Amino acid sequence: MTDTPPVTFDDVRDAATRLAGAAHRTPVLRSRTLDELAGTEVLLKCENFQRAGAFKFRGAYNTISRLPAGQLAQGVAAYSSGNHAQAVALAARELGSRAVILMPDDAPRGKVEATAGYGAEVVTYDRYTGDREAIAATLAAERGLALIPPYEHPHVIAGQGTAALELVEDAGELGALVVPVGGGGLIAGSATAAKGMLGAIRVVGVEPQAGDDTRRSLAEGRRVSIPVPRTIADGQAVSTPGELAFSVNRKLVDEIVLVTDDEIREAMRFTFERLKIVVEPSGATGLAALVHGRLDDVPERVGVIISGGNVDAARFAALCAS
Repeated sequence: MTDTPPVTFDDVRDAATRLAGAAHRTPVLRSRTLDELAGTEVLLKCENFQRAGAFKFRGAYNTISRLPAGQLAQGVAAYSSGNHAQAVALAARELGSRAVILMPDDAPRGKVEATAGYGAEVVTYDRYTGDREAIAATLAAERGLALIPPYEHPHVIAGQGTAALELVEDAGELGALVVPVGGGGLIAGSATAAKGMLGAIRVVGVEPQAGDDTRRSLAEGRRVSIPVPRTIADGQAVSTPGELAFSVNRKLVDEIVLVTDDEIREAMRFTFERLKIVVEPSGATGLAALVHGRLDDVPERVGVIISGGNVDAARFAALCAS
């Protein structure tokens, strides 16, 4: 790792310019009931209203739009449990390209169907025995496709950071920013943006209790691998932090906290009943951490990124009922 950051605040601003008119500027919502529960003013950046239902469209579009025309004609590939899959499929379609997506065979049915619905070819694998990066790299090489990783690319990270950029622009001064953590791309881009605008802001990542690879990695100062997590937060079922993302996060992320699957379910129910919005498990982890007191010394104003809302009706009902 070098002292030169792989992603800068200028990169995030450049991504914002490229995404203007392509990505939605998602709303920032408030709830007085939530403020009372959390003991602070909470501002929710609702990426569940983003195109393809999650923040991932930002990074996918920012990256694919930079490919040369010849490569766009050839196509792109990606690996994902769902949200990045849908984002790449949609971005490729919007940019006149085609996408081949590697997805685990236990990915939520709604996410698989949505990915195919955007025109992508879906190839499946067993996430507990297969190496998705190796399988996808082989697939891309065989077909001449540009591989668009979910977080291990500077343009992907910069694109994801535009969510935090918009949040600070719309909400103003924040004492802390709470962000779900999977491979680490969203929080890497968000920390780059937030600390580029508000130098003293505290950036807190949230992982499911069963998938604390980033927390362990930051504690040890190196990337740590764990068994593939079994958690309802499928978008955060990552065994090792991304190398590029981790190089950013070890410098800019102040803390990682954990939440249980039951706490995630409670947060999903709360957003549905009180805010009248649907949030998927991974998207609810930041809110779960705040409501259940995982943050110490909570500042007066806290921003939370609701990372996505891609959960089908049957699974949402089953999760909220359990």
